[in-house]
Amino acid sequence: MLRILIIDESRARAAELCAALAMAGHQVAAVLPSALDLTAQIEQIKPDVILIETDSPSRDTLENLAVMEREMPRPVIILTQDRDAALMRAAFQAGVSAYVVDNLDLARLKPIVDVAIARFEAHQLLKQELATATRKLSERKLIDKAKGILMKTRSLDEDQAYAALRKLAMDRAQPLGKVAGDLVEMAKLLL
Repeated sequence: MLRILIIDESRARAAELCAALAMAGHQVAAVLPSALDLTAQIEQIKPDVILIETDSPSRDTLENLAVMEREMPRPVIILTQDRDAALMRAAFQAGVSAYVVDNLDLARLKPIVDVAIARFEAHQLLKQELATATRKLSERKLIDKAKGILMKTRSLDEDQAYAALRKLAMDRAQPLGKVAGDLVEMAKLLL
């Protein structure tokens, strides 16, 4: 059972959503009138999914969602009447997982929640893969710089410089990237 936070200015619409979510087997964690101070609300409520129903998502709402996406990401669904493509793109950039336009048939709510969760999980996986690739590229650059320093200062060829770095990393029981970074920092001081 998912804990869902509903954000809706209209109490009547929020009540309909609460009933539909309960019928779909979900628990409504809380109902808020706005997305202001969203990060603090999420820390306190700890919902699994955030569902926002609004005529048109405001810039403040999207900014709050972007902050939340960085600090404590959650699947976010926006139900709206606004068909503006630029606003839709801005919502996705702010971390929205599903942007549903027009009157919602409440029977479709469960599959929409499921799709939003699947899209959120795929997006999180891509972010992790990007972070790993970026870290590895930075590490590779440091290793190349460290090899260059060793080649220049100790008159080694590339293979010898790499072997020396690798031996130092093994002697210190540290990752090769850390040893390379330390060597580059020391070289800045000495050269």
